[in-house]
Amino acid sequence: MTSSTQAPHTHRVHGGLAAIAAIARRWPIALGLLAAAASTLTGPNGAADLAMIVVIAASCYVAAAAFARPAAAWVWVVVASALVVAARLLDVSPLLVNLVAGTALVVLGIVRGVARPALARQTAGFVGYGLLALVALVLPPAPGLVLAAVTLMGHGVWDLWHLRRHRDQVPPPLAEACVALDVPAGLAVLVLAFLV
Repeated sequence: MTSSTQAPHTHRVHGGLAAIAAIARRWPIALGLLAAAASTLTGPNGAADLAMIVVIAASCYVAAAAFARPAAAWVWVVVASALVVAARLLDVSPLLVNLVAGTALVVLGIVRGVARPALARQTAGFVGYGLLALVALVLPPAPGLVLAAVTLMGHGVWDLWHLRRHRDQVPPPLAEACVALDVPAGLAVLVLAFLV
C-alpha cells in the first residue's frame, strides 16, 4: 500500500476521533438533557418535583459560594439527592429538607467568612427561587405546575448567566448541565400541562 491510499483512511479515523472528542466535551449538556428527560418521562409529581429541582439547583450554587470551591457544587448535587431519598423514607417533605439544608449552607458561608458578594448573590438566588417554589406548592395544581415550570426555566437563565460570567465559584460544566436540565424540563412540563 502506498501512503496515498492510507491518507483517506487516516483522515477518516482522525476526523472520527475529533468528532468523538467534540461530543465528549459537551458531556454536561448530555447529562442535563438526560436528567430533563428522566424528570419529564417519569412524570413530575405536580409542582412539588419541579420545585424540588429548583431548590436543589439553587442550593448547589450556594454550596459553591459557601465553601469557595467549585467542586462543592457537584458534591451538593449528591448530598441534596441523598436528602431527597432520606426525606421520602422518613415521610418528610424533601423540598423542606432541602430548603433547610440550603439555609444551613448560607449560615456556614457566613460563619466561614467567604467572599460576601458571591454568597450574597447565591443567597438571593436561593431565597428568590425558593420562595417561588413554595408559592407554586400552595397554588391550585394547574397554576402551581405552571409557576414551578416557569421558575425552573427562570433558573435556566440564572445558569446561563453563570456559564457566561464564570462567577461565584460555580463550575461552568455544572451551569451548562443545569441549563440543559432546567429549560427543556420546564418547557416540556408547560407543553404537557397545556395539552392535558
